[in-house]
Amino acid sequence: MLTKMEFFETMPSSKTILTAATSLTASVILFRSIASDLVPEQLQLFFSSRFQKLSNRLSSQLIVVIEESEGLASNQMFDAVNVYLGTKVNAWTQRIKVNKPDEDEELAVSVDRVILKFFEAVYVNRYQEVTDYYENVKFTWIMKSRGIKQSEKSTNPKTELRYFELSFHKKQKEMALKFYLPYILKRAKEIKEEKRVVRLHTVDYNGTDYWSSVVLNHPATFDTMAMEPEMKKELIKDLDMFVSRKDYYRRVGKAWKRGYLLYGPPGTGKSSLVAAMANYLKFDVYDLDLREVQCNSDLRRLLIGSSNRSILVIEDIDCNVGLQNRENDNDTTEVDKITLSGLLNFIDGLWSSCGDERIIVFTTNHKDRLDPALLRPGRMDVHIEMSNCTFSGFRVLASNYLKIEEHRLLEKIEDLFQRVKVTPAEVAGELMKSNNSDVALENLVKFLQNKEHEGVTRSNIAD
Repeated sequence: MLTKMEFFETMPSSKTILTAATSLTASVILFRSIASDLVPEQLQLFFSSRFQKLSNRLSSQLIVVIEESEGLASNQMFDAVNVYLGTKVNAWTQRIKVNKPDEDEELAVSVDRVILKFFEAVYVNRYQEVTDYYENVKFTWIMKSRGIKQSEKSTNPKTELRYFELSFHKKQKEMALKFYLPYILKRAKEIKEEKRVVRLHTVDYNGTDYWSSVVLNHPATFDTMAMEPEMKKELIKDLDMFVSRKDYYRRVGKAWKRGYLLYGPPGTGKSSLVAAMANYLKFDVYDLDLREVQCNSDLRRLLIGSSNRSILVIEDIDCNVGLQNRENDNDTTEVDKITLSGLLNFIDGLWSSCGDERIIVFTTNHKDRLDPALLRPGRMDVHIEMSNCTFSGFRVLASNYLKIEEHRLLEKIEDLFQRVKVTPAEVAGELMKSNNSDVALENLVKFLQNKEHEGVTRSNIAD
């Protein structure tokens, strides 16, 4: 009987094993090449399909194929898997793809589909596997691709179709289809929302769906808004309730949208509030200048072209819509322009249901000039008065601009605010003139005193 030492001495060396493996691989490749040349293609396909069927019967694994697209439409499941697997990169992952879109601040990571191994002058394709566990069940993902045969009349520029293969034990079929894949859809949506960049869209007849866009880098948040704390709290509560009521809107038979009217004098922060809402909800903003819209049909086209989870803004609504009464819609001199009734149908007619989770914000300096039909619930559900700056609003601005909570001049400033009307924009302008809090607040006191003196002078002249 051989000893352990004698046993290992009789074993072939690693070089001999590697050489044998190389020879075997080369022999297999040569045999396949000869068989490919000698055996008819139809016979090859027959034996290949038979072997595949036999292999499938013996295997305990079930494979689900998720293709990149179905005809001309993209596959939402494929996109979700691509996003989801990008978070599953670990120490065993050998090859990943990294992308940096212009509008995103972070890198987009995804798993590459194939690794090329150079082995004794032969390239061997080995698809990269990603293993995931859900409820202690093992799921294995592989991304593959296959060529697309192009006909002479084909207009499809793609030459290959990518797809994922998901494999798991057959007894876990129900879990995979009813729980695991829906979980991936949900998780991918959350990942996208975490990385979502808010964009500002403007009317562009040469753009896609009549819109073009840029990244919205407006820094406004609810913390920086010089609003009354109670009003701010109520608005945030209303927004939170709106985005959580998808099933409610469907149950009551209403389009999932909400309208807000922001009214008040210039400089009171109406545009900044829109930006704060967009940053809070991570909603894109569509700036709709009605003067750029040529007709009612274009208005509907613009609505359809806007995305879900977005804020449609119509600023200075009293200036944009020249028609103060729908009775004037019969005026044939304006047939090429939008009408008030066209705008009303756009807001809450049948076309308004073409999309979900949409907010429409109207702004005006003169609420009293608006047609009552625009003001009713369902069109402008929430009316928010953006008034002159109050002392509590000033405290927010002082904290933001000067990083102060207390100062010897605050009591004097509070007294002046009770007598002087001034907008948040005017207060912010004074606070920005100096980084020194003493200098900035002294300048603000002088500004408020001058405002008070001008008001008294105008009053005396009027008398």
